[in-house]
Amino acid sequence: MIETNTGQLVEFYRQMVRIRLVEERIAAVYPEEEMRCPVHLCIGQEAVPVGVCAALRASDYVMGGHRAHGHYLAKGGDLKAMIAELYGKATGCCRGKGGSMHLIDLSVGFLGAVPIVGSTIALAVGAAFGSVMRNESRVSVPFFGDGATEEGIFHETVNFAVLKKLPVVFVCENNLFSVYSHISVRQPANRELCEVAQGHGVESVKGDGNNVLEVYKVAQMAVDKARGGRGPTFLELKTYRWREHCGPAYDDHLSYRQEGELAEWKKNCPIKRLETDLTRDHILTSGQISNINADINDEISEAFEFAKNSPFPEENEVREHIYAP
Repeated sequence: MIETNTGQLVEFYRQMVRIRLVEERIAAVYPEEEMRCPVHLCIGQEAVPVGVCAALRASDYVMGGHRAHGHYLAKGGDLKAMIAELYGKATGCCRGKGGSMHLIDLSVGFLGAVPIVGSTIALAVGAAFGSVMRNESRVSVPFFGDGATEEGIFHETVNFAVLKKLPVVFVCENNLFSVYSHISVRQPANRELCEVAQGHGVESVKGDGNNVLEVYKVAQMAVDKARGGRGPTFLELKTYRWREHCGPAYDDHLSYRQEGELAEWKKNCPIKRLETDLTRDHILTSGQISNINADINDEISEAFEFAKNSPFPEENEVREHIYAP
């Protein structure tokens, strides 16, 4: 059994709140049209990146898909550099050239966010293969959605990782939707994604993606297994995004969700669930919670001020940091 202490629980809470408040600030200012890149928000899904990344070392590798703000921040990515990247500034983590879907922070093992569905899977497995060849003790974690399991690259890459017993933890954030298509219209009924992965011989675990403690426990077991040379694990973590697929708003008017579905999932908010436990067990008081929120909001304001005051890239940089002239 993986044990946790009160300090860890408070840190889980703080990190989830931080991701939530960062994205709510992005949503609030996005209509100003100073951020010219698309944004895919992970509000409602914060427990998955926080719980998984808590089980990793700074030297371990993580890759995120198009909804990657939470992955980047949970792995320790620089907030100022992230916000500056969204504003297209030279101080951004990709020097303002990538935007929200191309975040990177090599100093903490965040190899990058990639917008192409399923692409993180192969890239992370390639990184794991390289680590093994260099005799490094690293674990690689690709984050991806349920839609990525329908791509050929998923099946090819999981097969290769199992064959080579690579130190990989496949993390599927199953939020039930691929853009506006529910999983029920994309995959057969009464079949779990875990069962699909198991067909390739990989150990598969299903967990509650809105319970950060459960996420941490299953992730820690998978990471320990990978680091011990016992091969990969597939984690299916069910969760739910609150806002529109792409953008800062809500999209219930499109009627692709069942009536009342979002309201039900909001009752299962990962932050509120942990907050209820922490206050009930007298680990946090309402005053301490207010202080956590205030401190984070100050940090966020500083990051946005930094981004807005940063310069845009110079015109002569347009051909720099690319693979070919």
